[in-house]
Amino acid sequence: MQVSKTALAGVVVIEPDVHRDARGFFLETYHETQYMDAGLEDRFVQDNHSRSSRNVLRGLHLQVHHPQGKLVRVVNGVVWDVAVDIDPLSVTFKKWYGVELSGENYRQLYIPPGYAHGFVVLSEQADLVYKCTAFYAPGDEVGILWNDPELGIDWPVREPILSDRDAANISLARYVEEFHSDLDGG
Repeated sequence: MQVSKTALAGVVVIEPDVHRDARGFFLETYHETQYMDAGLEDRFVQDNHSRSSRNVLRGLHLQVHHPQGKLVRVVNGVVWDVAVDIDPLSVTFKKWYGVELSGENYRQLYIPPGYAHGFVVLSEQADLVYKCTAFYAPGDEVGILWNDPELGIDWPVREPILSDRDAANISLARYVEEFHSDLDGG
Protein backbone atom coordinates (compact mmCIF):
# COMPACT_ATOMS: atom_id res chain seq x y z
CA MET A 1 0.00 0.00 0.00
CA GLN A 2 1.31 3.43 -0.91
CA VAL A 3 0.08 6.54 0.92
CA SER A 4 0.72 9.96 -0.64
CA LYS A 5 0.23 13.17 1.30
CA THR A 6 -1.41 16.17 -0.33
CA ALA A 7 -1.02 19.88 0.42
CA LEU A 8 -4.07 19.65 2.73
CA ALA A 9 -3.31 18.38 6.25
CA GLY A 10 -4.57 14.83 6.69
CA VAL A 11 -5.90 14.44 3.15
CA VAL A 12 -4.10 11.50 1.57
CA VAL A 13 -4.31 9.34 -1.54
CA ILE A 14 -4.01 5.61 -0.92
CA GLU A 15 -2.98 3.17 -3.62
CA PRO A 16 -3.57 -0.36 -2.34
CA ASP A 17 -1.57 -3.35 -3.46
CA VAL A 18 -3.53 -5.07 -6.24
CA HIS A 19 -2.78 -8.72 -6.94
CA ARG A 20 -3.69 -9.60 -10.54
CA ASP A 21 -3.59 -12.83 -12.47
CA ALA A 22 -5.47 -14.50 -15.33
CA ARG A 23 -8.53 -14.94 -13.08
CA GLY A 24 -8.86 -11.25 -12.20
CA PHE A 25 -7.60 -9.38 -9.15
CA PHE A 26 -7.64 -9.21 -5.36
CA LEU A 27 -7.01 -6.27 -3.05
CA GLU A 28 -7.64 -5.35 0.55
CA THR A 29 -9.79 -2.23 0.56
CA TYR A 30 -9.27 -1.67 4.27
CA HIS A 31 -6.97 -3.23 6.85
CA GLU A 32 -7.20 -1.45 10.19
CA THR A 33 -3.63 -2.15 11.33
CA GLN A 34 -2.05 -1.10 8.02
CA TYR A 35 -4.13 2.08 7.83
CA MET A 36 -3.31 2.96 11.43
CA ASP A 37 0.39 2.36 10.74
CA ALA A 38 0.02 4.79 7.82
CA GLY A 39 -1.39 7.45 10.19
CA LEU A 40 -5.11 6.94 9.49
CA GLU A 41 -6.19 6.29 13.04
CA ASP A 42 -9.85 7.34 12.86
CA ARG A 43 -12.44 4.72 13.68
CA PHE A 44 -15.01 4.07 10.95
CA VAL A 45 -18.64 3.58 12.01
CA GLN A 46 -20.66 3.66 8.78
CA ASP A 47 -20.25 2.54 5.15
CA ASN A 48 -22.14 4.22 2.30
CA HIS A 49 -22.64 3.37 -1.38
CA SER A 50 -23.64 6.01 -3.93
CA ARG A 51 -24.50 5.35 -7.60
CA SER A 52 -24.70 8.28 -9.98
CA SER A 53 -24.85 8.95 -13.73
CA ARG A 54 -22.50 10.97 -15.93
CA ASN A 55 -22.16 14.66 -14.96
CA VAL A 56 -23.93 14.22 -11.61
CA LEU A 57 -22.16 16.38 -9.05
CA ARG A 58 -22.74 15.71 -5.36
CA GLY A 59 -21.47 18.21 -2.83
CA LEU A 60 -19.78 20.00 -1.38
CA HIS A 61 -21.04 18.36 1.82
CA LEU A 62 -19.99 18.43 5.46
CA GLN A 63 -21.45 17.99 8.92
CA VAL A 64 -20.83 20.91 11.27
CA HIS A 65 -21.11 19.51 14.81
CA HIS A 66 -20.56 15.83 13.96
CA PRO A 67 -17.87 16.06 11.25
CA GLN A 68 -17.24 12.96 9.20
CA GLY A 69 -13.93 11.70 7.97
CA LYS A 70 -14.38 9.72 4.75
CA LEU A 71 -12.35 6.99 3.09
CA VAL A 72 -13.62 7.15 -0.50
CA ARG A 73 -13.16 4.73 -3.38
CA VAL A 74 -14.88 3.96 -6.67
CA VAL A 75 -15.76 0.35 -7.46
CA ASN A 76 -17.20 0.98 -10.93
CA GLY A 77 -16.77 3.96 -13.27
CA VAL A 78 -14.78 7.17 -12.87
CA VAL A 79 -15.26 10.21 -10.63
CA TRP A 80 -13.32 13.35 -9.90
CA ASP A 81 -13.29 13.61 -6.11
CA VAL A 82 -12.62 16.83 -4.20
CA ALA A 83 -11.72 17.74 -0.61
CA VAL A 84 -11.93 21.39 0.48
CA ASP A 85 -10.44 23.02 3.59
CA ILE A 86 -13.28 25.10 5.04
CA ASP A 87 -11.64 25.90 8.38
CA PRO A 88 -11.05 29.68 8.56
CA LEU A 89 -8.23 29.13 11.09
CA SER A 90 -6.32 26.74 8.83
CA VAL A 91 -3.28 27.82 6.83
CA THR A 92 -4.85 26.07 3.81
CA PHE A 93 -8.32 27.64 4.22
CA LYS A 94 -10.12 27.76 0.83
CA LYS A 95 -7.64 25.33 -0.73
CA TRP A 96 -8.88 22.18 -2.40
CA TYR A 97 -7.48 18.94 -3.69
CA GLY A 98 -8.96 16.89 -6.53
CA VAL A 99 -8.11 13.40 -7.76
CA GLU A 100 -9.55 10.93 -10.24
CA LEU A 101 -10.82 7.77 -8.59
CA SER A 102 -11.93 4.83 -10.68
CA GLY A 103 -12.75 1.17 -10.65
CA GLU A 104 -9.59 0.71 -12.71
CA ASN A 105 -7.02 2.68 -10.67
CA TYR A 106 -8.25 1.42 -7.23
CA ARG A 107 -7.15 4.68 -5.56
CA GLN A 108 -8.75 5.81 -2.34
CA LEU A 109 -8.96 9.33 -0.96
CA TYR A 110 -9.01 9.89 2.77
CA ILE A 111 -10.68 13.15 3.81
CA PRO A 112 -10.42 13.80 7.56
CA PRO A 113 -13.24 15.31 9.64
CA GLY A 114 -13.68 19.03 9.11
CA TYR A 115 -13.33 19.16 5.32
CA ALA A 116 -16.06 19.59 2.71
CA HIS A 117 -16.35 16.78 0.16
CA GLY A 118 -17.81 16.48 -3.31
CA PHE A 119 -17.45 14.54 -6.53
CA VAL A 120 -18.59 14.54 -10.14
CA VAL A 121 -19.11 11.46 -12.32
CA LEU A 122 -17.02 11.31 -15.51
CA SER A 123 -18.20 7.90 -16.79
CA GLU A 124 -21.68 6.80 -17.87
CA GLN A 125 -22.28 5.62 -14.31
CA ALA A 126 -20.18 5.31 -11.17
CA ASP A 127 -20.47 3.50 -7.87
CA LEU A 128 -18.70 5.30 -5.04
CA VAL A 129 -18.24 3.52 -1.70
CA TYR A 130 -17.01 5.28 1.40
CA LYS A 131 -16.37 4.64 5.06
CA CYS A 132 -17.32 7.38 7.56
CA THR A 133 -15.92 8.22 10.98
CA ALA A 134 -19.25 9.58 12.26
CA PHE A 135 -22.84 8.63 11.65
CA TYR A 136 -24.92 10.62 9.20
CA ALA A 137 -26.74 13.41 11.04
CA PRO A 138 -29.24 14.92 8.56
CA GLY A 139 -29.92 18.04 10.65
CA ASP A 140 -26.21 18.76 10.91
CA GLU A 141 -25.34 18.64 7.20
CA VAL A 142 -24.39 21.78 5.30
CA GLY A 143 -23.60 22.17 1.63
CA ILE A 144 -21.25 24.69 0.06
CA LEU A 145 -21.73 25.78 -3.55
CA TRP A 146 -19.81 23.57 -5.95
CA ASN A 147 -18.87 26.60 -8.08
CA ASP A 148 -18.21 29.18 -5.35
CA PRO A 149 -15.74 31.61 -6.99
CA GLU A 150 -14.00 32.03 -3.63
CA LEU A 151 -12.85 28.40 -3.94
CA GLY A 152 -12.15 28.34 -7.67
CA ILE A 153 -12.41 24.55 -7.98
CA ASP A 154 -11.45 23.44 -11.47
CA TRP A 155 -14.25 20.93 -12.04
CA PRO A 156 -13.94 18.85 -15.23
CA VAL A 157 -17.60 19.61 -16.12
CA ARG A 158 -19.20 22.99 -16.72
CA GLU A 159 -22.91 22.16 -16.40
CA PRO A 160 -23.27 19.38 -13.84
CA ILE A 161 -26.51 17.71 -12.86
CA LEU A 162 -27.36 18.79 -9.30
CA SER A 163 -30.01 17.76 -6.79
CA ASP A 164 -32.37 20.54 -5.69
CA ARG A 165 -30.61 20.49 -2.33
CA ASP A 166 -27.13 20.89 -3.84
CA ALA A 167 -28.36 23.64 -6.18
CA ALA A 168 -29.38 25.56 -3.04
CA ASN A 169 -26.04 25.13 -1.21
CA ILE A 170 -24.57 28.23 0.41
CA SER A 171 -21.40 30.17 -0.30
CA LEU A 172 -18.26 29.60 1.73
CA ALA A 173 -18.56 33.17 3.05
CA ARG A 174 -22.07 32.45 4.35
CA TYR A 175 -20.89 29.17 5.88
CA VAL A 176 -18.13 31.02 7.78
CA GLU A 177 -20.57 33.74 8.83
CA GLU A 178 -23.16 31.26 10.10
CA PHE A 179 -20.92 28.64 11.70
CA HIS A 180 -17.75 30.51 12.65
CA SER A 181 -19.12 33.84 13.86
CA ASP A 182 -17.09 33.42 17.04
CA LEU A 183 -13.98 34.36 15.03
CA ASP A 184 -14.93 38.02 15.02
CA GLY A 185 -16.31 38.04 18.55
CA GLY A 186 -19.93 37.71 17.27
